Amino acid sequence: MRLSRADGSTVHLAYCTNVHPADDLPGVLAQLDRFAVPVREHLGADLLGLGLWLAAPVASALAADPALRRRVRAELTARGLETVTLNGFPYQAFHAPVVKHDVYRPDWTDPRRLRYTQDLAIVLADLLPDDAARGSISTLPLAWREPWDRPRWQAARAQLRALGQSLAASEREIRVALEPEPGCVVENVDQAVAALSGVGSDRIGICVDLAHLACAWEDPRDAVAKLDAAGVPVVKVQVSAALEVDDPQNAAEVLATYAEPRFLHQTRSANGAVFDDLPQALASSAGGPWRVHFHAPLHAAPPAPLAASTPVLAEGLAALLSGSSCDHFEVETYTWEVLPKAARPTDDAGLAAGIAAELAYARAQMSTCGVS
Repeated sequence: MRLSRADGSTVHLAYCTNVHPADDLPGVLAQLDRFAVPVREHLGADLLGLGLWLAAPVASALAADPALRRRVRAELTARGLETVTLNGFPYQAFHAPVVKHDVYRPDWTDPRRLRYTQDLAIVLADLLPDDAARGSISTLPLAWREPWDRPRWQAARAQLRALGQSLAASEREIRVALEPEPGCVVENVDQAVAALSGVGSDRIGICVDLAHLACAWEDPRDAVAKLDAAGVPVVKVQVSAALEVDDPQNAAEVLATYAEPRFLHQTRSANGAVFDDLPQALASSAGGPWRVHFHAPLHAAPPAPLAASTPVLAEGLAALLSGSSCDHFEVETYTWEVLPKAARPTDDAGLAAGIAAELAYARAQMSTCGVS
């Protein structure tokens, strides 16, 4: 969806298609009629933004074939859909039975990560609507934190510099955004600023995922102020919410229903306790409050005594829409299939309705910040 600031400038709001399993182009195209069009119709919108996720083999094939790229753009346009942003964090197999740490591989020390991101930039340059100011691609925050050392830092920075050079050569303005995440080399704003020092490209910045920001227990206004002061652009925002619980020991039974085998659910307490996955946290005696990296549907409160970090989401949107020039916002709840059974959609129509409700929620929150 296209929204507007008070000055008339456009703000794009999309949903991320990494919620749908598709590792080939036919699967990606099938999502358009199966989910995206029903979402648009639920919202009564003439135009719906998609944050496409393209697995590495799909990105490679599209980057090598201009005619194929034109076909994808035509398929989007015919359905009232558009793409200004891509999710380049998962490389492939994002809906495998077990993903966990595999989502961070290959990392930014590996040439495959650079090639994948360059392929995505080629694809996005041709998918961008003619009147779009720029495109964005979110990517992993360098790597999982272990193993990591000086040679890996040097290798990652060299690849980011090479990326910046290739982005500068593009006929369309495409920017790439590192997405801080708990447990990674870059998990907070201070580390993001440090990671980008010396990269030397104005085409590389930060993707602020509001669930990750909550799990890092960062104050949204402070985080945005730090990025602004450092001159690090907020390229993209993922409008997301984490799980939160004040007294985890008394909520253990409910929390356990969110401990599932596919994704990593890093858990952090306000007093500094760190767990790389929810089962580890549940096995501990750490006191609360906790925040859990489980992207919760924005519009639907989780079962008591759990809550969602939607207050952080609201504060983050207020800070970002007043204190940065970011114009790409993406709802990224990829966890619908692994929600506790009672909360999962039972069919395609239910999932489409849920995604539409999330987008409506995000649009309403952004409206309170003067963007509508």
